[in-house]
Amino acid sequence: MATLQQRRPENIAGDFYVDSTCIDCDTCRWMTPEVFRSAGDQSAVYHQPTDEAERLRAMQALLACPTASIGTVEKPKDIKDAQQSFPIPITENVYHCGYHSEDSYGAASYLIVRPEGNILVDSPRFAPPLVKRIEAMGGIRYLYLTHRDDVADHQKFQQHFGCERILHKDEINAGTRDVEIQLTGFEPVELAPDLLIIPVPGHTKGHTVLLYKNKFLFTGDHLAWSETRNHLVAFRDVCWYSWPELLQSMRRLAEYEFEWVLPGHGRRFHADKEAMRQQMHNCISWMER
Repeated sequence: MATLQQRRPENIAGDFYVDSTCIDCDTCRWMTPEVFRSAGDQSAVYHQPTDEAERLRAMQALLACPTASIGTVEKPKDIKDAQQSFPIPITENVYHCGYHSEDSYGAASYLIVRPEGNILVDSPRFAPPLVKRIEAMGGIRYLYLTHRDDVADHQKFQQHFGCERILHKDEINAGTRDVEIQLTGFEPVELAPDLLIIPVPGHTKGHTVLLYKNKFLFTGDHLAWSETRNHLVAFRDVCWYSWPELLQSMRRLAEYEFEWVLPGHGRRFHADKEAMRQQMHNCISWMER
């Protein structure tokens, strides 16, 4: 839990603060940019919430923080309201789960609610309030894991919901050797008519992305929007397998149509399909330099 004794001096005076245990994962800054910003190599509060909507968003960031580095001076009376707000609707039947895990360095996870069975994309923390909300929304049929880095509490979710986990065989290690569906090869896999798993080796050897309804692309650590560069990017400084392979994967991915980029790390991006196609070409041109 965040403590006042470790409150960073960069925080503006008021109820919300970030303490020195922050790992600079960026979660609070993209979730609630009107309250949190970068200060040095960690986050800090630069604007205290001034209405109920801002306070709820700040509380959501507090609950999502993977290291519990966000705190309030006064004991929050609205914590249950914030807990009930997760998963947070993004659009249509796609939700942000929150409750990021330190084990995945604060990666985002998502819930797709479908009549045929819900899909959890990468693993958040196994937090009881979130688990109860997911139960109320129909549980989990599949737990799709983009790659080895963002598996977090996958085993707890599988044991609780009895879901089938999906992960590429090249990403399997001692902690994931019991995954029910282990993908092989580098050809796309149709999980259902509206769900396509696309191998994108590069960040890691067996990294995959999930395309839902030719509209939503869940990208793990393969692709994200960069606020500083103002275009879609791959992460060269944390490319653990092969940058040339990652570039080839990006070229193949550019052949697909989608409107949303929903990453584990980095910022989301939404545009119409033509604008997204241009953004993909911009990303590839940048990678080729």
